Amino acid sequence: MIFLVEKNFPRRLDLFLNEKFPDQSRSHIQKLIADGNITVDGQKVKASFKLKGGEKIFLAEVEAQDVEYLPEDLPLEILFEDADIIVVNKARGMTVHPAETVKHGTLVNALLFHCKDLSGINGVKRPGIVHRLDKDTSGVMVAAKNDAAHISLAEQIKNKIATRTYRAIVHGVLKDDAGIITGAIGRDKLDRKKMAVTPDGKPAVTEFKVLKRFENFSYVECKLQTGRTHQIRVHMAAIGHPLLGDKKYSSRKNFFDIAGQALHSHTLSLIHPSTGEKKFFTAPLPDDMKKILDTLKG
Repeated sequence: MIFLVEKNFPRRLDLFLNEKFPDQSRSHIQKLIADGNITVDGQKVKASFKLKGGEKIFLAEVEAQDVEYLPEDLPLEILFEDADIIVVNKARGMTVHPAETVKHGTLVNALLFHCKDLSGINGVKRPGIVHRLDKDTSGVMVAAKNDAAHISLAEQIKNKIATRTYRAIVHGVLKDDAGIITGAIGRDKLDRKKMAVTPDGKPAVTEFKVLKRFENFSYVECKLQTGRTHQIRVHMAAIGHPLLGDKKYSSRKNFFDIAGQALHSHTLSLIHPSTGEKKFFTAPLPDDMKKILDTLKG
């Protein structure tokens, strides 16, 4: 796989590739470079190699490794599938990819069972995974079934060609019908497991639109201009309207039957990697959020 570096783009090789593939760990990229599976203009280089622009980066096809993350026959709601991509409606409570403490029951385990091939760019732990959803966020996700599709989708997400909208139920009644939340997001200084709006964080922008107001809650649609970890959850909490059921970013009581934050990835639009056709996918609102809205309406 070969692609050309943009002109006038001084950047370390590993950082450049980390931006191209945001869901791939930097350490994995560095290992691929060190092993010679990523070269620049045909030469093996270090991860710290400075790109000046115009170079050709070659990504070798890496042979499949023995994986301890086994295929599992798990429920999988497929919205679309062909030779290049698979689009699913991820259930709330399902972790996207395995980790040291979670090796079973993930979306990757389910995809490995269903698909014969997945993109290998993200390594054995995250085959095919182009973007993520939190464990307790439901909704539409796309996975790549080959490396070419993975690169195309990663570029679309980075350049905001692929877009996603979310639905959320938040505490409180928003005054404005719509708005834009800005605030850099980084690790919380007091709790490293949390994210927070912080001056030294990465720029983050969230658009919101109120769909329905209730006595003590609001039903909103959110659109990400950036893709920071927990962005919607952090931004809504920062303006005083944390998500219902969000134990990490809200101390307010949850009187409803929902396991996790009331957040759902509702739509996804993208350009098909092979055909160039614009595709649009919708994941229906899950039953738990439907029941909450019905109760609030009542």
